[in-house]
Formats: sequence, structure tokens, C-alpha cells
Amino acid sequence: MSETGSTELELADWRTKIDAIDEQIVKLISERAAAATAIGEIKHRSGLAVYEPQREQNVFDHVKRVNPGPLPDQEMQHIYERLIDVMRSLQKKR
Repeated sequence: MSETGSTELELADWRTKIDAIDEQIVKLISERAAAATAIGEIKHRSGLAVYEPQREQNVFDHVKRVNPGPLPDQEMQHIYERLIDVMRSLQKKR
């Protein structure tokens, strides 16, 4: 097999693995969205604000604490900032 063919197979294997991981991530994000929606309902019933900066900071701190790498903590926080922003919007739509 040529070097190019071997490289293409190797890339295909890694891409298949990434596709499977992405499927798991999508399921977990959907579960998180369902939980955020339930929390939004509780906040609405209780007259609580959707935006809770201290809770968000707690989430960021927790994520950084459990981050095994290779992404640096700051990059992981950036991902979670966007995730939380989307979840907050979901709570506001209720």
C-alpha cells in the first residue's frame, strides 16, 4: 500500500472515532439541555433570575478541576462559556 493510501486509512480511522465521540457529545448536550430546561421552569415558577453569575463561575471552576487535558483549562472554559450561554437562552425561552 502506498504511503498516501496508508495515511488516508489512518485518517479515516481517526475520523470514524471522532464521529462516534461526537454522537456521544450530542447526546450529553441534549441531556444537559433537558436539565437546564427543567431548572428554567423551576426558576420561572419561583421568580428567580435565569442568570446566576456565581453558579456559572462554580461550573467553570468544576470543569477546570476535572479537566484531564489535553485542552488547556482556559480553552475548556471558553467551550463552557458558549455552552452555558446557549443553555441560558433556552431557559429564557420558556
